Amino acid sequence: MTRLKKLKRPPRITSSAAVGGRAEGEGPLGGCFAYIDPSDRFGMDTWEQSEAESQALALNFALAAKEAGRIAPEAVIAGDLLNQCASSSYGLMNSGLPFLGVFGACSTSAEGLLIASLLLETGLYRRLAVVSSSHFCSAERQFRSPVEYGGQRAPTAQWTVTGSGAFILDAVDAGGAYITEVLIGKIVDAGTKDPANMGAAMAPAALDTFLSYFDESGSQPGDFDLILTGDLGREGSKLLRALARESGRDLSNHNDCGLMIYDRKKQDVHAGGSGCGCAATVLAGHVLPAVRRGEIRNMLFAATGALMSADAVKQGLTIPSIAHLLRIEFRKEQ
Repeated sequence: MTRLKKLKRPPRITSSAAVGGRAEGEGPLGGCFAYIDPSDRFGMDTWEQSEAESQALALNFALAAKEAGRIAPEAVIAGDLLNQCASSSYGLMNSGLPFLGVFGACSTSAEGLLIASLLLETGLYRRLAVVSSSHFCSAERQFRSPVEYGGQRAPTAQWTVTGSGAFILDAVDAGGAYITEVLIGKIVDAGTKDPANMGAAMAPAALDTFLSYFDESGSQPGDFDLILTGDLGREGSKLLRALARESGRDLSNHNDCGLMIYDRKKQDVHAGGSGCGCAATVLAGHVLPAVRRGEIRNMLFAATGALMSADAVKQGLTIPSIAHLLRIEFRKEQ
């Protein structure tokens, strides 16, 4: 079975935009966000409504970008961490676009981009939108305890990003950032049960995806300017690089969105960032603009997700994980 799919008609990521909250604005990538709300509320009354509104804002910013043009997407693919992807459905129901809700935990942005790429490859669609989000307070309420409880966080715990990333993809050959290859991840269960150490749970899934990609493509890690994971954080990133070395691969050009979005020395985020909004905002606001400028010409992006639920953790189940991969390349306008 061949997992790697080389796209004959690579879609272009025409535009992208990220919105975030206070902590994201105070981080090293704060200047890359189209909008920062220091209240984290985005003008809404509840945290869940706030996350939904962040999706609407991110999509509007991506559509308003000068490179996006005036052609509306034919559909939107979106997901988040909340039950039944509530933030996506509430946030985008007024967009007027046909809607596909997806869930891949923190890998949702990569899953959405992968699905959009395959749909555009068929030629049945010419332009699609992808959106993904998370919110610290809404995620805490669903998966752990409301922030008002004041529970102590473990050193290996990560901080759920408050933010949303949006992407507009089309089938136009006009230069910029193109998704040229995709690889759908497998569910990998390494036996981790600690929900406060999701990096350890997700690293083996990332390794499986990368090893499959290198084996099938014949390429090596050093062939790429950047190998970017979604949100393994400090613990997961160290584990991934160690496991890769044991497998004969040197991931010295690896970085992680969960390590990039915050300053761990100045911000109390413990092991780094996480959440659907982590990989989505870093890719949309920081990495893709660098690709469009030609500063990054060839990269791999693999967002990782812990496929658990609050009930599964309470029942003592292990945490299965997944990692979906995209190869993103810079191409000059023909």
